[in-house]
Amino acid sequence: MENKKRTLQKMPPLKIGNVEMPNPLVLAPMAGVTDLPFRVLCKEQGAGLICMEMVSAKAILYKNKNTEDLMTIDPGEHPVSLQLFGSDPEILGQIAAQIEERPFDILDFNMGCPVPKVVNNGEGSALMKDPHLVREIVTSMVKAVKKPVTVKIRKGFNEESANAVEIAKILEDCGVAAIAVHGRTRAQFYSGKADWDIIRQVKEAVSIPVIGNGDVTDAASAEALVEQTGCDGIMIGRGAEGNPWIFKQILQYMETGETLARPTQHEVKEMMLRHARMQVEYKGGAIGIREMRKHVAWYTAVQSVLIQGRQGGTYRVLHLPHHAQRHRQRQDQGRRAAVFPCAF
Repeated sequence: MENKKRTLQKMPPLKIGNVEMPNPLVLAPMAGVTDLPFRVLCKEQGAGLICMEMVSAKAILYKNKNTEDLMTIDPGEHPVSLQLFGSDPEILGQIAAQIEERPFDILDFNMGCPVPKVVNNGEGSALMKDPHLVREIVTSMVKAVKKPVTVKIRKGFNEESANAVEIAKILEDCGVAAIAVHGRTRAQFYSGKADWDIIRQVKEAVSIPVIGNGDVTDAASAEALVEQTGCDGIMIGRGAEGNPWIFKQILQYMETGETLARPTQHEVKEMMLRHARMQVEYKGGAIGIREMRKHVAWYTAVQSVLIQGRQGGTYRVLHLPHHAQRHRQRQDQGRRAAVFPCAF
């Protein structure tokens, strides 16, 4: 389709199937990050659509006890998207139908996870290499439920097979209601710069809503993404880590053209403490505090950049400082154990 010129301040609210969002800002699904407490905080700051952590369809099938917490939804989160991952069309269709009565609004399918444990099992971003299997899986899921089905994809598995446009056309043909595109390949993981042009190409190739994802860290980058791609929605992932205010900041710019004042040190401290209390209430003391550690690193990293920005007269959170990135890498092992609890 022809890509109409779009700007951030002229973006209409996002609509996926019969589900209407108050705005086009989407909290990305992030394993080990977008648990219930963090989602609630982002919703309070204005996120239009909340995406949950991905859940293994096989784990649900085998009644793994850890899946129940992953699928718990707070009444204040709506609209909310529940994300499944897997590679078996029959199981995914069966589980989609089995869980449809749960109080989520949109069912999402993961084709973007780059984690080796998932990819080596032929799931997540590995599916970008198998368009035929993608068609089987998505057709099975769409036929199984009445709720809108969406899919999150990457640019491709690697640069040599950047097939996001091909996959997007297949997804649309299967009846998917919207597509989220992360402008990186699986080979990149989260390194380098997101290729927004692939998002533009997907937007021009399909008629269903396209949600752009990658390198949105503030209102300026959100505006640049929209102007360069014409996307219908803005998905924010790592830009929200330690910075749930990003949704409020972008909304303020959308509505008034003005830049919202940055959170003060006191506000950051109060948000951290509240977040910690919510983690403990939801997960218990030991687990809640352990999982809060990475969030504290992100909050303090963002605050450090805010202070540097004020002192230097500029402000933009592009990447976490190295110490916080190393902390994130150290958390990966524990995060994967919590999110991928079953033997696939």
